[in-house]
Amino acid sequence: MAPEELELVVSVPPHIREREEVFQIMFWVILGLLPATLGGIYFFHFYAIKVIVLSILAAVATEALFQKARRLPVTINDGSAIVTGLLLALCLPPKVPWWIPVVGGFIAIFLGKQIFGGLGYNIFNPALVARAVLLLSWAEHMTKDWYTALKVDAIARASPLFLAKQVKMGLFQLDLTRFYKICLFGNPSGCIGEVSVLLLLIGGGILLWREIIDWRIPAGFIGSVAVLCPLLGMDPIFHVLAGGLILGAFFMATDYVTSPITPNGRLLFGIGCGVITILLRSYSILLEGVTYAILFMNACTPLIDKYIQPRRFGVSKGK
Repeated sequence: MAPEELELVVSVPPHIREREEVFQIMFWVILGLLPATLGGIYFFHFYAIKVIVLSILAAVATEALFQKARRLPVTINDGSAIVTGLLLALCLPPKVPWWIPVVGGFIAIFLGKQIFGGLGYNIFNPALVARAVLLLSWAEHMTKDWYTALKVDAIARASPLFLAKQVKMGLFQLDLTRFYKICLFGNPSGCIGEVSVLLLLIGGGILLWREIIDWRIPAGFIGSVAVLCPLLGMDPIFHVLAGGLILGAFFMATDYVTSPITPNGRLLFGIGCGVITILLRSYSILLEGVTYAILFMNACTPLIDKYIQPRRFGVSKGK
């Protein structure tokens, strides 16, 4: 081989790059969310369309305006702002006032993403940052503006998780197995994206099939909930199906930027999300717990990446 044909390139990692661009990944995420989105529109009609459109427009407009103000290239065509707006909308009740998704879209992009430097630099999932702020600021709208509240034993304006909390507190008796079918096929007293676990699983299956997400995070998330619930005297099937656990496990916790990069780290991340979710549902005043569990584990991601690393090739365990 001639000396001029030898080429040695020394550079910082990553050395192996995926062929897919950001907009292609976002396309598949949107496609994965499509079944649950259409299900929400089918059950909640105009209310769901209003929330989804306003949330996406607010997120896209905020990203464009913020990048324009900073004289940066406008990157709304990569679809990440659309995904953030759509995820936020699916975390909202269908009958919230029009300004809730608008304020949420602004918070998600400005406070959850751009303030850290934009896509790839955010520490927390932007949509969940917005949901947490909205939940703390306007709890009345975020917890009671359901399309049709469940009515059980004279308790109205209730979601399945609210009723489960009442049962756990011993306020009345109720067989939670009656909610299996409701949560699986059509729950009218939840957020737009929580209307059907079956539709979420179809979307999650699309992302797994396309290898957009790693199975370890949803498996660790759902598996830890299923294992921990019986130990705390809770119904594991109900708590897997109820609330936003499936939405969070497949579409929120698997965010590339805010989850660990190693396989074992991702499994630990998912387990942590599940454990914290059940602890919050069991011992706090919160009904849901998924939002704060994922945000807490987002904060732990740098620590997980530091200590959960694959063994270097050719290096023994003792070295």
